Amino acid sequence: MNHLPGNEEGLRRFDISQQMTALYAISGVLCRSTELSAALEGVLQQLHDMAFMQHGMVCLVDKAHGSLIIEALHGSSPELSALTRQVRYRPGEGLLGTILHQYQSLVLPRVADDQRFLDRLNVYDYELPFIGVPIPGADGLPCGVLAAQPMVLQEARLPSITRFLEMVANLLAQTVRLRQLSSPSASAAVTEPPRRCKGQPEHLGFDSLVGKSQAMRQTIDIIRQVARWDTTVLVRGESGTGKELIANAIHYNSPRASAPFVKFNCAALPDNLLESELFGHEKGAFTGAMRQRKGRFELADGGTLFLDEIGESSASFQAKLLRILQEGEMERVGGDITLHVDVRIIAATNRNLEEEVRAGNFREDLYYRLNVMPVMLPPLRERQDDIVELARFLVQKIALRQGRELHISDGAIRLLMSYDWPGNVRELENCLERASVMTEEGVIDRDVILFHHPETIPRAAKSAVAPASAESWQDQGLDERQRLIAALEKTGWVQAKAARLLGMTPRQVAYRIQIMDINMHRL
Repeated sequence: MNHLPGNEEGLRRFDISQQMTALYAISGVLCRSTELSAALEGVLQQLHDMAFMQHGMVCLVDKAHGSLIIEALHGSSPELSALTRQVRYRPGEGLLGTILHQYQSLVLPRVADDQRFLDRLNVYDYELPFIGVPIPGADGLPCGVLAAQPMVLQEARLPSITRFLEMVANLLAQTVRLRQLSSPSASAAVTEPPRRCKGQPEHLGFDSLVGKSQAMRQTIDIIRQVARWDTTVLVRGESGTGKELIANAIHYNSPRASAPFVKFNCAALPDNLLESELFGHEKGAFTGAMRQRKGRFELADGGTLFLDEIGESSASFQAKLLRILQEGEMERVGGDITLHVDVRIIAATNRNLEEEVRAGNFREDLYYRLNVMPVMLPPLRERQDDIVELARFLVQKIALRQGRELHISDGAIRLLMSYDWPGNVRELENCLERASVMTEEGVIDRDVILFHHPETIPRAAKSAVAPASAESWQDQGLDERQRLIAALEKTGWVQAKAARLLGMTPRQVAYRIQIMDINMHRL
């Protein structure tokens, strides 16, 4: 019903000249309109008439909730207009939320082929393309999304039409900012980006899950799907793989994002404190209970409870946890009032729970209650292709904390890729942070990593460090400074010769001499 074949010839003529004509008409609309709503509707009308784009839509970020609301939709009926006022898109939700979250244009050659399409408005033709572009905000983050649907399918024209819509979005950005400055009450939507909730971590979305390897892409795809629903999730992986990061991403991209996200480490407390910590207690319930206290389940009501290290929990803890998961109700310690809670559970473990169940260390019924949607995090040694991107991401994260510019050299990255990283991402981040502390010039190179994380020395290089003759100064358990001094003494304090003896480069030896404050002797 939305397919307009009469415009096929017009679309073929939608070249640079026609685009410039359409942009001129759109800029005229923006200059003439004094109200934001009238300006947006005028732009969408020009997109329809001159650019052959139907169902044009402008969504802006809502200040209060950080979600997208529909400010203008071309060709909507009164009934549809009433519906659009109730529609919102959270960051990462549907096509529009994905554009807001990723701050990238999105092009679908055919709407029906993408599962993210939510079809809340029921106006689009499933056989035609869809194009959405972010509207830039004043602070480098998107303030909204512009979307429209070409009237016919011409895949070869989609890149040029997308660039045209991006130009229109730039014009809209300036207009939105000016209208908001001149009329603060003109709209509920503003140009500032979504605000984080109190206590919300800085890196919440899928952008913090770095990696393009096949293993990581599969994991991220599963997490995107899981985040949409209330299903219980069991995050599994070795220590240091980022299980808490996964839990954050799931919660803050779920329908519960505005509700509390409460964390609890199951191995952090003895059994006699667990019940009070989880379920709370009444005043006078035990010695020292001077007031009523809410437990983690109450604090997470309506939101998500993250149970870390669930595999370390005791039998008594497992029994108490199972009851509330099954029945959704509990009592505070010392209380007789049954409380009902609505909590999504995300659990995490680095243990093999199947082995723990067989050994009798973990309840089988709790295992099945938690293992509804397992998410496996691959260890870093199985996705070494991600180390390049991950190292640069972590260096920038460290630089932000230290308030300065930091860079990592290609040689340093090659060295990092030669190591297995048994401590996974946590070990990699610790290594880079140590190296960053010891570099004054803001460049993390191979030498500073080798010195402060000697485990990264490749096996071939390690074997080269010890001469074939097994000199006595190598065999006496000397520390690195003593070995370097011994090598310098043996070679007459010639750094190049000492470097060969140690299996290092002259630059590495010179760096260690400076860092270790070794006084160079002269012959």
